[in-house]
Amino acid sequence: MAPVTFEAISKIYPDGTTAVRSLSFAVGDGEFMVLVGPSGCGKTTALRMVAGLEEISSGTVRIGDRVVNDTPSRDRDIAMVFQSYALYPHLSVFENIAFGLRLKKVPKDEIAKRVQEAARVLDLGEFLERKPRALSGGQRQRVAMGRAIVRQPQAFLMDEPLSNLDAKLRVQMRAEIARLQQDLGVTTIYVTHDQIEAMTMGDRVAVMRKGELQQVASPQELYDHPVNLFVGGFIGSPAMNMLEGTLECSNGSVSARLGSESLTLDPKLLDAHPELATFEGRPVVVGIRPEDLEDAATAHEVPEGRTLRGTVELREALGSEIMVHLAVDAPIAATAEVVELAEDVGAPSRAPAGPGRTATVVGRFSPRSHVKPGDETQVVVDTPALHFFDPETGLGIY
Repeated sequence: MAPVTFEAISKIYPDGTTAVRSLSFAVGDGEFMVLVGPSGCGKTTALRMVAGLEEISSGTVRIGDRVVNDTPSRDRDIAMVFQSYALYPHLSVFENIAFGLRLKKVPKDEIAKRVQEAARVLDLGEFLERKPRALSGGQRQRVAMGRAIVRQPQAFLMDEPLSNLDAKLRVQMRAEIARLQQDLGVTTIYVTHDQIEAMTMGDRVAVMRKGELQQVASPQELYDHPVNLFVGGFIGSPAMNMLEGTLECSNGSVSARLGSESLTLDPKLLDAHPELATFEGRPVVVGIRPEDLEDAATAHEVPEGRTLRGTVELREALGSEIMVHLAVDAPIAATAEVVELAEDVGAPSRAPAGPGRTATVVGRFSPRSHVKPGDETQVVVDTPALHFFDPETGLGIY
C-alpha cells in the first residue's frame, strides 16, 4: 500500500485541448478516493496518468515516495479495473485471474494460493472453471476485481467499473467493492460519473469540472458545505434547487426575496453565514435541497415567513417518499454553472425569461402527503439548511 500524490499535473493534447489543469491533491495510504464530475471533466484522464496510460504534460505524480512520470505502466505496481471488464473470453475464470501473475513468472503454487484466496473473498469458488461467457455481468466484474487483487498492488485504479451493470446490481456491487477495499486496506482511486456512488463509497470525494479540481472533502462535508455553486448543484439527488434572490433587511430581521415569495432567515443561519451581511440589497443564488421542503399539510408546524406557495406539476410516488415538482413564482438562477449542470443531465436550460417567470422546484415529501397535479399548495422551507452563493463568482457565501 502507498499514498498517491498529484502535484500540479496537467494534460494538454497536441491540438491545444486541456483535459486536466494543474491538479493537486493527495490520496492517503489505504484511502478510498473517488473522482467525480460530469462527462469530459478530466477525471478518467487523471486516472490514466497515474496508470501510465497517458503522458503527463506537466507536474508530478508520486506513488509512495517514487516519482512515476516516466516509469512504464507495468513497473508502477498498480492494478486497474476497467468499465469493460477486459476479460479473455477463451480463458477460464481461474486463468483470467492468474494471467498477470503468470506474466510475472510467479511460482505455480503461489499463483494457485492467491487465486483461491481471491475467489473465496469474491465468492467465485464455484466458477473458477467457467469461461466469461457463462457468467453474469456482476460475476464478470468480480473476476476483473480478482485479477487486480491477486497482484497485491500498492494501489487500485478503477474507471467506472459498475457503469455496465443494471441499477439493482450496481447497488450490490458498490457495497461489495467498498467492503473489499476496507478489508484489504489498499489505496484506491475510483472514477465515476454517478455522484450517488461517490457519496456512498468514498472516504473522500474530489469533484472536478472542466479539467480543474473544485473541492476535495468527505461526502458529508461536500453535501453540507459545498465550496461553490457547481459542487452544490452536482452533489445531491435530486439536485439542489437554485433560485435567484435578493437579501432584504427589515425590523431587525433578514429575508431572502425570491420573486413574489419571501423567506425569513433563521438567526442560526445568519450566525453560520456571517458573510451574508455584506450582501444586503445584492443578488444571491439561494440553494434549497429537495429534502428541506415539506408539505405544510403534514408538517408539525408552519412557521410564519418560512413557506413557499406553488402549483403541483408532477407527483412521483416512490413508496417511502414522494418527489413533488412545484411551479413557484420565483426565477431560476441563470448562471453558467446552473446551465452546465442542467445540460449534464440532458435537461434544457431553464433560465428565466423576464419578471414573473415561474420556476420548477423539486421537494422530497413524506408519503403522508396527498398533493396531486394541479393542486395549489404551501411548502415549509427548512431555512437553517439553505445555501447561498455569489452569482458573480459562484462561490459559497459563508
